[in-house]
Amino acid sequence: MDKQLMDNSPAEKKTKEPKAKSTPKSVFEQLNSIDVKDHIEKKNGLNYLSWAFAWAETKKKFPNATYQVEMFGENHLPYVYDENTGYMVFTSVTINDLTHDMWLPVMDGANKTMKKDPYTYDTKYKKGVRVESATMFDINKTIMRCLVKNIAMFGLGLYIFAGEDLPLGDDNSESEKPKLTHKEKISLLIQDINSKYKDNSGKLISNICLNYNIKSLFELTEQQLQIVKAKL
Repeated sequence: MDKQLMDNSPAEKKTKEPKAKSTPKSVFEQLNSIDVKDHIEKKNGLNYLSWAFAWAETKKKFPNATYQVEMFGENHLPYVYDENTGYMVFTSVTINDLTHDMWLPVMDGANKTMKKDPYTYDTKYKKGVRVESATMFDINKTIMRCLVKNIAMFGLGLYIFAGEDLPLGDDNSESEKPKLTHKEKISLLIQDINSKYKDNSGKLISNICLNYNIKSLFELTEQQLQIVKAKL
């Protein structure tokens, strides 16, 4: 009887634990994880990402993505203009019903605002630096750069723009610093030596020339110049 009861007893059911569902990555996580370093271009010390690459990668991940260039006025111009501040363009990008807006001023190669008419400005390195008037070519380039920055708000290449909102020094932009010739660098070196060592400057210069077996500091190579400057 015990055997019969055992045989007729319902089989023990093994309960399977439900598999943990993986949380789908957000739009930002997907685009921010794309490596863009091989598509970065450098100009005047700044990094730029190709708009064609940025848009292609976005459409690969999100085929429903759309963008829009904002138009203004009766003539539907792709910019707004102010005589004091210059031109500004605007774009918007929509992915999965989420829209981000972006704007960007039209600037020249030194990142100075371009206006309807040419103008000049002074820096600590040079006076009368000229900024040409903006053309539709400049405006078109800015629109596509604005689009790249707009897409970055969704994560793609966002780190490229890191730090651009930090305050700039007073006319201390690297793009405005004139590149010195080797002769000018040597002249500055001599000025530094005379300023720091005064009466002993002549002896120091002689020792440097003796050390490198040269007759004048102007015979120093670029590498030797850097070594001497580091030791001063």
